[in-house]
Amino acid sequence: MSAVLITGATVGVTAAPGLAAEPGTWALTPDNTEPDNRTIIESGGSWTLSGDLGRQSADWTTGTLTFPAKHMQHPVNRVAARVDAAIPDGTEVAVDVRGKRPDGTWSEWTEVLPDTPAVLPNRTKTVQARLVLTAPPDARSPQVARIELSASYDASAKPTAEVAGPAEGYRVFATREGLVGGTTANGHVIVARDHFVALPSRRGLADKNSGNYTVQVCTENGARCEWAPVWDVGPWNTKDDYWNPNREMWQDLPQGKPEAQAAYLEGYNGGKDQFGRKVANPAGIDLADGTFWDGLGFTDNGWVIVTYEWTVGGPWGTVATSGPVLNVRAQPNTSSAVVGLAAKYAQVRIECAVKGQVVEGNDTWFRINPGKYISAAYVRVGQAPPAC
Repeated sequence: MSAVLITGATVGVTAAPGLAAEPGTWALTPDNTEPDNRTIIESGGSWTLSGDLGRQSADWTTGTLTFPAKHMQHPVNRVAARVDAAIPDGTEVAVDVRGKRPDGTWSEWTEVLPDTPAVLPNRTKTVQARLVLTAPPDARSPQVARIELSASYDASAKPTAEVAGPAEGYRVFATREGLVGGTTANGHVIVARDHFVALPSRRGLADKNSGNYTVQVCTENGARCEWAPVWDVGPWNTKDDYWNPNREMWQDLPQGKPEAQAAYLEGYNGGKDQFGRKVANPAGIDLADGTFWDGLGFTDNGWVIVTYEWTVGGPWGTVATSGPVLNVRAQPNTSSAVVGLAAKYAQVRIECAVKGQVVEGNDTWFRINPGKYISAAYVRVGQAPPAC
């Protein structure tokens, strides 16, 4: 998981001195990495926020840059970071890290705090880091010249608990994001009738063109669902991972209740979000237009049931259709009713496999929810499911 969050002038931030033996160390600079999206660019030998960010809040601009995964010789569970950066007042620099789980999925991103290493929830030989830059829209961007990372194993380190969320999901209020033509926090340029969601914490922010963090979002009666990747941060807050038992902020709120919901309906935090703004709706998730209109059939904001697929566990696969979405059917055949959509790149949990209509030479269908099936012809299996 992840990073260093700081404000100030030119700094070198060292996290966690005295690491355990046999650490893996590596350095990241603009000279030895390639940008993977358009939110953070190289300028004058440093990383800075791009000036071409169309989707941004009135209160902050956020960019992310995910670096290639680092493969270790020995298992590790702790990551420290040192960042050389110029950080103007009111801006922030963070480094997030995550580890590959035994089932091939990723743990959530965790921030490496100053003088405190990130402790991963499981031992792993594969670690990935991400740079996060945040600034008010009219501020000068932070400039990061170098990131040094050190990973090690410490048997006494207390990991961040990963507790499986309820399979039935949480009831939260959903709003339509819109903002066609803008750029999300992970560098995706929003298109008309797009298919993704935003959550108010970057701990579950997926990479661009990836669904390694995907939600299942359904109407309250369960009649329609969409499986969509998390490609943006919001609404309202940016550090409210309300689906976790040990959330980053607002730890006195119950698991599953977004801070905006508590603020709007109960006057929590004086009715304000983390930026001091008056919360105007109880939203805990934003839906892209295609997810909103086509996936769920919504015409107005409303309550939904959300399952955070990376917290559930079990067999999984990645939707690999050539188009933007894959139809979800009521039965394992193409003549049955469409009861939802699975977006391209979505990483879905698979309940079981069943034989059905042959599609592209493949007669296997996956049940991803009771009464909801997708053809295996358009799924890249990560962990094979049992038979139904």
